[in-house]
Amino acid sequence: MGGKEKEKITPRRRFFTDLAHHIGLGAMGVLLWAGYTSKAKSSPLTLRPPAALDEEDFLKTCIKCGLCAEACQNRPQNKDVNGKQLPGTLKMAKAGDNVTIGTPFFIPRDVPCYMCDDIPCTKACPTEALDITRVTNPKTKELDIKMMRMGVAVVDVHSCIAFWGLQCDACYRACPLLDEAIKLVYNRNSRTGKHAFLEPKVDPDVCTGCGLCEKACVTEKPAIFVLPREVALGKVGAHYVRGWDKKDQQRVKERNLNDITTHDERSKKKPIDYLNSNSLGL
Repeated sequence: MGGKEKEKITPRRRFFTDLAHHIGLGAMGVLLWAGYTSKAKSSPLTLRPPAALDEEDFLKTCIKCGLCAEACQNRPQNKDVNGKQLPGTLKMAKAGDNVTIGTPFFIPRDVPCYMCDDIPCTKACPTEALDITRVTNPKTKELDIKMMRMGVAVVDVHSCIAFWGLQCDACYRACPLLDEAIKLVYNRNSRTGKHAFLEPKVDPDVCTGCGLCEKACVTEKPAIFVLPREVALGKVGAHYVRGWDKKDQQRVKERNLNDITTHDERSKKKPIDYLNSNSLGL
């Protein structure tokens, strides 16, 4: 035959060809996954379950088992009037949630935290990523829902209708710590002189971040919403330079005024003597 015969592929050659093919696909998969997971890190606005460790420690400790979300879902009180199981507060993050995949979080506008007295999600955690000591009263040694610090509710005064002069206390009434975490502040309407504003004010030292207020808000986009505490309350930046600290205070105590005199012979003279002297070299 005039044409060149097709070279026969030996089993050995096929093995190495397939091996290279699979290695290439595996490497590509690793690169794609690494690129995706770098984008899938938790948003700084992510809300974690009750008693969660600080975010960095939480991510190191959480094994993504989902037991907290399961306990939340199956809590006895999580049923409607017909006994049907309702959606749980906690979700396990999946692709597209903008939260580290496999970790628990919640969205108050969807399902807030109902602050169960027995805090089942915390008890279910096997690694103490949800540290039960954070919600245990050191005096009584009992669980205390008031010690939860999931976040802080923040009021947008521009979209809250109470600041428009309309009567609304939906968030106030929904708060499980009634008249503690949220209070209604009376402000007289100076324009009319007859009406008053009843404006919601959040006490960040009491607010647990459960999000029941956010869920109850009557505006389409909630005018009161929960943010992580470090976002809502802020913190001192690394560039801040303290002008006075304990060391300065200690130095003042130890200072001996006799040792810090700055007088010299020239400064002891009267101004007229100094000016008439030849100390200036004139």
